[in-house]
Amino acid sequence: MNSREEWLRGLRRNSGPLGALVVFVLMFSLYLLEHPRSISVGIVTTASNKAALLAIVAMAQTLPVITRGLDLSVGMVMVLTSCLASVVVNGAPWQVALGVVLVLVAGAAAGALNGAIIVFGRLQPIIVTLATGAVFFGLALLLRPSPGGEVSEGLSDALTGRLFGTVPTTLVLLVAVILLGWMPFRRTVIGRSCYAVGSSEQAAFLSGVPLQRAKFIAYTAAGLLSGLAGLLLSLISLSGEASSPQAGLYTLNSIAAVVIGGTSLYGGTGGMVGSVIGAFVLRTIGDLLFVFDAPALWQPLFEGLILLGAVCIGALHVLRLRNRLDLF
Repeated sequence: MNSREEWLRGLRRNSGPLGALVVFVLMFSLYLLEHPRSISVGIVTTASNKAALLAIVAMAQTLPVITRGLDLSVGMVMVLTSCLASVVVNGAPWQVALGVVLVLVAGAAAGALNGAIIVFGRLQPIIVTLATGAVFFGLALLLRPSPGGEVSEGLSDALTGRLFGTVPTTLVLLVAVILLGWMPFRRTVIGRSCYAVGSSEQAAFLSGVPLQRAKFIAYTAAGLLSGLAGLLLSLISLSGEASSPQAGLYTLNSIAAVVIGGTSLYGGTGGMVGSVIGAFVLRTIGDLLFVFDAPALWQPLFEGLILLGAVCIGALHVLRLRNRLDLF
């Protein structure tokens, strides 16, 4: 196979994320052109901070979807860890650092609970995460029955501001998670096992793939990333709030972002890079409607149309693969 064929093959394999990237660039360019204040570092930073939250939750959703599952608790874990952060991420620098670790550990523990019930209880992920999500929301209400709390302003300025006065820190955070977390993980045995489980669990079992370990780690990692999103949410708002509608919205939009980014709900394909791009596409819809002074009710309409298009394209790809297999 020559270099041109390899390039075309890679292009087809990454058609989903690339398509989402093209859509995002067009939409964001239109947003900047129509914005009354034109382009500025402040506008880009604000857009980045809003999109980064959904992007991290979408990254959390990606791993369960790759294993042909679904995590309906990612939004609730985000809210729970945000409320926890409003309690523990303050004080002296060492207390802030300890609080950050505690928040991330709490997120990972919530994900590990999901994974343990799914793997050892042999239950459907949708049912398990729907039930545990209600539990996590109850814990969030226990921590923050009303909005409030305090979060380190120094850490908030560091993670929601700009590096060198121009680059949004949240963009750097997303790139760091992808380069230091996702890229190495997908090349590990467990990372490849997640894809194998999603492609065909029976074939993976017959091939000796560690199915249980792959699923458990997938949901644990989803909880960890949801905890990171919760930490970021508290740093943006400088408080904590247990809001079920907000959690549900982030959960549903995370699924939409994953699909728009090219990850198939049938499992076995996709990745976090596409999910991040999909999240930015969804967030830009609201910004576009704002600059064009369109009714707010149009946002779910456009989000639904884009999601429907992405699902249809993914379904056609799966149908073509099945038709090829039927020939043999």
